[in-house]
Amino acid sequence: MIFCPLNGVCWCFTGVCRYPLGMSGGQIQDEDISASSQWSESTAARYGRLDFEEGDGAWCPEIPVEPDNVKEFLQIDLRSLHFITLVGTQGRHAGGIGNEFAQMYKIKYSRDGSRWISWRNRQGKQVIEGNRNAYDIVLKDLEPPIIARFVRFMPVTDHSMNVCMRVELYGCEWLDGLVSYNAPVGEQMNLPAYPAYLNDSVYDGAVIYRYGLGQLTDGMCGLDDFTLSHLYNVWPGYDYVGWKNESFPTGFVEIMFEFDRIRNFTTMKVHCNNMYSSHVKIFHQVVCYFRSDSDWETTPLSFSPVVDETPSARFITVSLANHMASAIKCQFYFADAWMLFSEITFQSGIPSLPVPFPEDDPTHKVDDSNTRILIGCLVAIIFILVGIIVIILWRQVWQKMLEKASRRMLDDELTASLSIQSETFAYNHNHNQSSTISEQESNTAYEHIFPLGPDYQEPSRLICKLPEFSQSSDEPAASKSTTTTVVQDGVPHYAEADIVNLQGVTGSNTYAIPAVTMDLLSGKDVAVEEFPRKLLTFKEKLGEGQFGEVHLCEAEGMQEFMNNEFFFDISEDQPVLVAVKMLRSDANKNARNDFLKEIKIMSRLKDPNIIRLLAVCIYSDPLCMITEYMENGDLNQFLSRHEPEGHLALLSNAPTVSFNNLCYMATQIASGMKYLSSLNFVHRDLATRNCLVGKNYTIKIADFGMSRNLYSGDYYRIQGRAVLPIRWMSWESILLGKFTTASDVWAFGVTLWEILNFCKEQPYSQLTDEQVIENTGEFFRDQKRQIYLPQPVLCPDSLYKIMLSCWRRNTKERPSFQEIHRALLDIQP
Repeated sequence: MIFCPLNGVCWCFTGVCRYPLGMSGGQIQDEDISASSQWSESTAARYGRLDFEEGDGAWCPEIPVEPDNVKEFLQIDLRSLHFITLVGTQGRHAGGIGNEFAQMYKIKYSRDGSRWISWRNRQGKQVIEGNRNAYDIVLKDLEPPIIARFVRFMPVTDHSMNVCMRVELYGCEWLDGLVSYNAPVGEQMNLPAYPAYLNDSVYDGAVIYRYGLGQLTDGMCGLDDFTLSHLYNVWPGYDYVGWKNESFPTGFVEIMFEFDRIRNFTTMKVHCNNMYSSHVKIFHQVVCYFRSDSDWETTPLSFSPVVDETPSARFITVSLANHMASAIKCQFYFADAWMLFSEITFQSGIPSLPVPFPEDDPTHKVDDSNTRILIGCLVAIIFILVGIIVIILWRQVWQKMLEKASRRMLDDELTASLSIQSETFAYNHNHNQSSTISEQESNTAYEHIFPLGPDYQEPSRLICKLPEFSQSSDEPAASKSTTTTVVQDGVPHYAEADIVNLQGVTGSNTYAIPAVTMDLLSGKDVAVEEFPRKLLTFKEKLGEGQFGEVHLCEAEGMQEFMNNEFFFDISEDQPVLVAVKMLRSDANKNARNDFLKEIKIMSRLKDPNIIRLLAVCIYSDPLCMITEYMENGDLNQFLSRHEPEGHLALLSNAPTVSFNNLCYMATQIASGMKYLSSLNFVHRDLATRNCLVGKNYTIKIADFGMSRNLYSGDYYRIQGRAVLPIRWMSWESILLGKFTTASDVWAFGVTLWEILNFCKEQPYSQLTDEQVIENTGEFFRDQKRQIYLPQPVLCPDSLYKIMLSCWRRNTKERPSFQEIHRALLDIQP
């Protein structure tokens, strides 16, 4: 999968690699956290965990940090190589007692613990902007990412000052096993306007020995047109390492790859540029040599890719035929004047030890005559199998020809695509799963994703052909072209022509409300009181977007402003933890109007499992709405810090959650969604990241998970515009842009799967984002090739049946939230 957001960084590594590695969750042990010094035992390295308040609240070095600090550091040992894409830092708050933080810092890393490398960004800068107060968590993307086992955070100041730090690393384990590559130095290409520098600018190998990693392993793919890199504040050709043919008399470029151990290699993937207009082509042949011990194998492997005239960059997959090696030397032969690579990855396994065979044991010796008979039988069996294979292949050729013809007809009808209007998600008042579908409903702006086709196209013709969307043949033609809202049994149904879109303050929420319902809401008074903003104490920024921010705050005296519907399990003189959505002062008039409409709608949501609007600050700028927040944070982070009850949890001394409590939390989510569906509201982003956890495993459904950088990896980005949680979305939401209560049911099934996996794994983690989208095409075709999420280890058959029912292809066959809630109640003891 490759996607390129606005900053021009095209991520192309497999899967999403932005998971917390264990500082805040406790997976990283105390003995793996060290420091250059410490102010006291209570500010030792082990207290430098993000969002933890143990000890005196953070790691603090022994003396104030001076300018040009090269001495003080906090070090983390990850025990194995990891691909690190994001870091988070925080100061020392200590319940209001502390006020020390690092305004700036540097990062050093090492793969072996002896050679340390200074991280630099894409522009060559080492210093990273840190914190501006003692409590906010500041997340910074590492561009480029680093591959390391050891990481050091080094505070930097412009004057002598006391600093303290809490940190977290985000990424995933480095499974390639590649520890170094050695390639010729990249060259400069002279273009008409400006030169393109095709050097490996982030290579961290030693100058003499060239032992390191760089742009070929940084997870970033180059653009199709490598000359446009300057549009993203880097020089033309950035992300590519390139060589010209005339510099290599042998006609090939040789690259050496060293690995951590002997591995069983299946494939190598090389991301190549193929821009013919600049005389750049993919290699026409690669020859690879393998080394297991000290000597290279004499017989190399040769591979020639299929010639493709499409001038776009792409991955070339080279089969390595299960060769065993600890080093690979590949010679890439030129097909034109230039050859440009931006990423090389390997797929391999670690072989098991061979079982010795006692050749001198007489029980293992076989008579020669018996051997000849056995060989003859095997040859006969092989001939029979070959005949069967020929028959099967012949039948498959005919089947594929028929499928190709039908697929061509399907492609003409469908541009299965992602709705650009679905840039952000929250509760959306939409039609329920029994809605009558009008053709006008499909007139959304779609972007082509799958299957491949030449043009943009609206799927209205396809909708009429699907079983669950087909209209009766005797329906009058005039009714099919209507553009008005259809009302059935007093329930307003969604129609594109009558929609009122509300943009959430963070740029991550969009309320889609039928105009009929919006008119009804407009006639009611909003029973929400004005809250004195001076009583709000800001603690942490939860998220931000185009129009505003979401902050975690403490509100003093909130009990005095609330009616009897609210209950706070704290005394009146204690502050209440709340989330504050704040509209930026420079927001335009439309954003302000939408903000006030959002307040009106939020004020109508009254359910024990839905986050409530508590108060507002709208008499002066900035406009604020104050909602509930739960003390244990979101369900995703909560469960990822816990383990299932059992022997392993006792050994690790980790906090646990029982199976009964998992079911209890899932039941509460189903109850909250039952309430939303009764109002015909569609959430469109139901996931554990959008569920908050309170005391005694209380769950409330929220809507601002998308605005948090921590979860940006859960969203698929389309050319920097739309962001879609495709791993939680139903096939009809991805392919047709349809969001209904039935699609929320699908997302609930995925959320239930997350809960029973303790949020340790992202849904479809073995698939790239593009493969997830392709899998929805299999759901549409319904030829039994679709991939379902597997049954979690802790999941009984009865719960997995509920999940599978949520993922049924036909929306009408999926259960309602009322049925799901009832089924979960029956499962609970």
